Amino acid sequence: MQKARIRLSGTNPLMLDDICSQVKGIAQRTGVHMAGPIPLPTKRMVVPCRKSPDGEGTATWDHWEMRVHKRLIDLDADERALRQLMRIQVWTRSIVWIE
Repeated sequence: MQKARIRLSGTNPLMLDDICSQVKGIAQRTGVHMAGPIPLPTKRMVVPCRKSPDGEGTATWDHWEMRVHKRLIDLDADERALRQLMRIQVWTRSIVWIE
């Protein structure tokens, strides 16, 4: 049987966990075998920028950081389950890839 691989990524880990629990509920209701959610490494993006806008004064820096959390879910490619998966409400800043 074919597998569907779902990769979730977003800046809010609580939203990702909520989406993972919805996918888990769909898998249990339809009787589809599910593996995951597997947490993948979190990507840290740090942007250093100067505090003073004109360059005068001491060289002090602010460090802004954004973390991108990722999850991986594998499940059997059942047509009924995949239709229900496509109906899940995904918020902005969360990206879903289905292969």
